[in-house]
This record gives sequence, C-alpha cells and structure tokens, in this order.
Amino acid sequence: MSTIPYASDPSSLEIDVQTFAHRLDTGLEGVQLIDVREPWELERAAIAGFANLPLSAFAEWETQIYQHFDVDTETIVMCHHGIRSAQMCQWLRQQGFTQVKNLVGGIDAYAIKVDASTPRY
Repeated sequence: MSTIPYASDPSSLEIDVQTFAHRLDTGLEGVQLIDVREPWELERAAIAGFANLPLSAFAEWETQIYQHFDVDTETIVMCHHGIRSAQMCQWLRQQGFTQVKNLVGGIDAYAIKVDASTPRY
C-alpha cells in the first residue's frame, strides 16, 4: 500500500477509543466500520458492526471497495494497535474516500480504556 501525506490537521483523521465508545453507545447511524485485522484476530476480540477486510487479503477485495462502501460516508477503520488501520485510511483517501478516521490504539486501546471484558492479545 502506498502512502499519502496527512492533512494539515491530523486530529481530524483520527478518533480516540473513548469518543468512539460514546458514539457507539449513542448510535453510529450512517457510519461505515472496517476492521483490517486477520480472521484469527477477530476470533479473539471483536466489536460488533465492523466489516472485516484483512490487509493480507487486499488483492481479493481492493477492486470491490466501491461496491461495498460509499466514498462520502464517514468511515472508521480499526486494527489491533492502529498501525494497519492507519495504512488502510491512507489507501482509502487515495481512492477518494472523504471522511476516513483511524481508531487510535485499535482494539487494544479499546480493551484497556473502554471495555475491560474485551480480550487482549
């Protein structure tokens, strides 16, 4: 995956786990959720509502991204710690997605700061 420069305000490209949890509690109507972790990772810990697009299977789903996701709808991307999801966010922006946010710290930060019942690995 290639990279693109961040916008002048990186905070507009990120969402912290506490803000995400609040939005999750109040309803995420009209928000697309993408988890780029591997299927075995989802078996260990997951948050309902995320579509799984493992980065390792990029070649299998990259040409179909527009069939499943709208480029102008807010999209939150998650992984284990926030590194792979940041890569995915950059790629989505290159594809024309306009409202992409990386879940900072990923599911691990979510487990630590929001929901201790979420398994850590």
